[in-house]
Amino acid sequence: MNLLSILIIAVGLAMDAFAVSITCGLTLKRLKIKHAFTIALSFGFFQGVMPMIGWLTGVGFRNFIYNIDHWIAFGLLVVIGGKMIYESFKLESPVKNRELSWTFLLLLSVATSIDAFAVGLSFSFLKVEIITPSCIIGAVTFILSMIGVVIGKKVGHLSERKIEAFGGIILILIGINILLTHLYQNI
Repeated sequence: MNLLSILIIAVGLAMDAFAVSITCGLTLKRLKIKHAFTIALSFGFFQGVMPMIGWLTGVGFRNFIYNIDHWIAFGLLVVIGGKMIYESFKLESPVKNRELSWTFLLLLSVATSIDAFAVGLSFSFLKVEIITPSCIIGAVTFILSMIGVVIGKKVGHLSERKIEAFGGIILILIGINILLTHLYQNI
């Protein structure tokens, strides 16, 4: 998998963390740089680690499903993308009127990185090495989450739903690309 594909996947995965970061920025009463850094670090860390966990899980199953791995990757990315699009229409502020505790930040970080686990699982089926993509996914999520907190403080909820839907569309397009690439190679 080339660097551009990994970057596009990273941006797609980071969209839910970015949207939640905007909400965090909106709800924090006194935003300090350490708040933005802590939120971004937590989201980036989990988004970077979860693909590795998914990849390690998938390695054990890879030999059993080699002939349908591209269909599984396609299915996972379409389901994740579709879920993100669906949730963008029913999005409610997960941190509305709350102080951001460590426990709550941990829950948000895990919740926004579940899709990264599934992408790691897909990468294992596609025999993509995981270290570089995981680092890129974590770094992109960190940067976009940091930006999201600042944007949230300045402009609030104006575009949160569109960002989540955009991330879902990106993941679906990547899934279609994986499927078509594998089908085309087998012709």
